Amino acid sequence: MKFTTPATTNPIDKLRYVGRATDRIDGPLKTTGTAPYAYEQNEAAPNAAYGVVLGAAIAKGRIVSMDTSAALRAPGVLAVVTAENAGKLGKGKMNTARLLGGPEIEHYHQAIALVVAETFEQARAATQLIAVKYTESKGKFDLAAAKSSATKPKDDKPDTKVGDFAGAFAAAPVRVDAVYTTPDQSHAMMEPHASIASWKGDQLTVWTSNQMVDWGRSDVALNLGIGKDKVRIISPYIGGGFGGKLFVRSEAVLAALGARAAQRPVKVALARPQIMNNTTHRPATIQRLRIGATRAGKITSIGHESWSGDLKGGKPETAVMQTRLLYAGANRMTAMRLAVLDLPEGNAMRAPGEAPGLMALEIAMDELAEKLKMDPIALRILNDTKVDPEKPSRPFSQRRLIDCMRTGAVEFGWKDRSATPGAKRDGRWLVGMGVAAAFRNNMVMKSGARVRLNAQGVVTVETDMTDIGTGSYTIIAQTAAEMLGVELDKVVVKLGDSDFPVSAGSGGQWGGNSSTAGVYAACVKLRQAVATKLQMDMNEVRFSDGQVSLGERNVPLGQAAKDGELVAEDFMEYGDLDKKFQQSTFGAHFVEVGVDSYTGEVRIRRMLAVCAAGRILNPKSARSQVIGAMTMGAGAALMEELVVDQRGGFFVNHDLAGYEVPVHADIPHQQVIFLEETDPMSSPMKAKGVGELGICGVAAAIANAIYNATGARVREYPITLDKLLDKLPAVA
Repeated sequence: MKFTTPATTNPIDKLRYVGRATDRIDGPLKTTGTAPYAYEQNEAAPNAAYGVVLGAAIAKGRIVSMDTSAALRAPGVLAVVTAENAGKLGKGKMNTARLLGGPEIEHYHQAIALVVAETFEQARAATQLIAVKYTESKGKFDLAAAKSSATKPKDDKPDTKVGDFAGAFAAAPVRVDAVYTTPDQSHAMMEPHASIASWKGDQLTVWTSNQMVDWGRSDVALNLGIGKDKVRIISPYIGGGFGGKLFVRSEAVLAALGARAAQRPVKVALARPQIMNNTTHRPATIQRLRIGATRAGKITSIGHESWSGDLKGGKPETAVMQTRLLYAGANRMTAMRLAVLDLPEGNAMRAPGEAPGLMALEIAMDELAEKLKMDPIALRILNDTKVDPEKPSRPFSQRRLIDCMRTGAVEFGWKDRSATPGAKRDGRWLVGMGVAAAFRNNMVMKSGARVRLNAQGVVTVETDMTDIGTGSYTIIAQTAAEMLGVELDKVVVKLGDSDFPVSAGSGGQWGGNSSTAGVYAACVKLRQAVATKLQMDMNEVRFSDGQVSLGERNVPLGQAAKDGELVAEDFMEYGDLDKKFQQSTFGAHFVEVGVDSYTGEVRIRRMLAVCAAGRILNPKSARSQVIGAMTMGAGAALMEELVVDQRGGFFVNHDLAGYEVPVHADIPHQQVIFLEETDPMSSPMKAKGVGELGICGVAAAIANAIYNATGARVREYPITLDKLLDKLPAVA
């Protein structure tokens, strides 16, 4: 099925199941510990040996020699895999560095060996017996130092220009010109990167924790130099990914190599330091914002430049993307530059681009409002636009930023905010409020599904879509129940298997909308098959309450399959509506903080997110997505930072003790409001993504609240108390 014209009324609009707050159907399995994650597939892959990865001890250079003889003699050791004995290996399309290094070393903790043993402890001990000698090369690890050597990326449309930015900015009576920095950050998901691999002849099965099953299947095949048809990927449950599991990492490929060498299944999980140094992270940025406005607050010029770093052949952090679309202004400029750094690979982390970009842009807007002596919400409303500012002929399909701002202002009590920083106190605490716009583009991807109907009226959905804690199982079940008129307990959902039709996968905020649209397409085809089998007119037939009806005739749905299971398969692909209409999601984040007037300690007191993101398929799980994203935003604002060892080229705080993330005590009451909205330009579901919108703008709202509380403007994240102490008002 192809989606080429705006959606009209369809069975989803009945909203008997879709759009209702629904408990997650996988919840009981996860809360009882019976949902098998990648490392726990013991029944599927019995008698598995254990693999432990050895990472490079240098960031750049060559392996001169590697002696594995002592490791091979160690108790329980079955095999040691290195680049020398692994055979000819390729590189996946999604990988910047090779997943098994040697003799060249591209980054610290690049995998250079796998020890396979009968027990985990034996494998771990044996890795310490491998003697490696290196020749170390000088590397680049400091973005600020490498900034002058940064170049224009080859793709990602690095630069845009509309009008005369330089002239308009110079002539503007009110200007902001400031530099903001965001640090390297870790995904820090709960479940580690883990895989079990097993060979049967030349057929490989990998149970792994991966967000994009088909991408993973392709890249495993490319890494191993075998046909894609020889690889099966299974990933039914994932304990968090946040973009860190979009792409196959070393443990999956090494598990496959280890299993081949040991001739039995092998399981591999990366230790936390390896997750932070061997896999991917959100790259640090340096961002310069220049905004010029009239004295009445109308933006006349806006420029956003961003510098980030990655390994050679990598990509930039696209931090300027939202600035191209969020506010009006006739004269515009954005630019991205990429420096080559020898740190572990930088790549996608929840809301790549917009999350760090809004950390800068939305402080700059607050600074502009301050210079104008204007309310920050009024400034944003004044500069709203209903069309793409770079392409005015292209309107937004839906744009309710103003509604988000106004709704949030009333709900949060914005009128009680003091316009004078540092003026509101609660005992020793300085109290302030902050606001920021939320923006994330809506993306859709081709997505397929297979739907089965049996004689008992049970509907089974099969798709390689994944559930990374987002609630995919439930919204897919809701979609099938709505389309075929059955209760939710009559729907069985099977996910995360490359033997199933290829879906959009989980990432980029495209997964929920795209995967349910694929299920919609398959269900349309099954409805047609049912109508044909029951000799009913497809255009008149009704599916409801487990019955198929036409006029006075009512037939149980299962009767259509009494002679054998009915199976339908289809996919949803998209035309050019996204070219004709700019499709985006919008929101507003409101935060109240208290800052200790003596110590500079920051405590978040209240948080509110107001979101406009099309039809919300399951408000219960969508709320969970948004409050989780808000929590990540709080971490980005106040504590999260991978600290770079400038000598050794690695992240020093590479565990969950040193890399701080928010805990329960850091997060207060969180409120989420979804505006009633449908977007017929997006898909037949009339939905859009929401899981990444919730993080966009949060950190800036916190930064703005801290400024309102103290008068201290911090442009370098995270906003730790050492950056506030010398700027706090005098204690009376």
